[in-house]
Amino acid sequence: MALRFVFEPRVGPDLGRDIVRLWADVTNAGGAVGFVPPVTAESVRPEWLKHLESMADGRTRLLVGYDEEGAVAATAFLALNAHRLMRHWLWLYTVMLHPAHQGKGYGRELMAAAGDAARSLDGIEGIRLTCRGGEGLERFYESCGYKEVGRVPSAIRVAPHDLRDDVTMWLPLH
Repeated sequence: MALRFVFEPRVGPDLGRDIVRLWADVTNAGGAVGFVPPVTAESVRPEWLKHLESMADGRTRLLVGYDEEGAVAATAFLALNAHRLMRHWLWLYTVMLHPAHQGKGYGRELMAAAGDAARSLDGIEGIRLTCRGGEGLERFYESCGYKEVGRVPSAIRVAPHDLRDDVTMWLPLH
């Protein structure tokens, strides 16, 4: 069964709690979503609050995927550009799929839904995202239509002797 996606859902305490829990679960399963395991929901919460503030300011939009039981199973944040020369594309951040749902094609559904959400916004012609090298994420995003357009070697320090590339991916929407 497919996920049900909602773009710009009503955000309340329950949704916030579920997203924070998802973020911790994804991180602790090895997901490259801004943290290094182990984390707790409380250690992730400050980042959620930053995203929430950006959504309140209208700079960021939220996409949520719900599983067949109505639980939050996936998210992506679409961040608009403030720079007048770059308002025709947006950033895709914090793309997460719960580990229990991996291998079912839901990641591709999430990326397709993110593309649809971006297309629904006036004037958006492309999506840019970055990912942590060494995780195989580039291959996944390429399979979803993205192209690698840049790489900064050793820009991400996961641990004292574990440096990863910061990879930039691009998806034109036309």
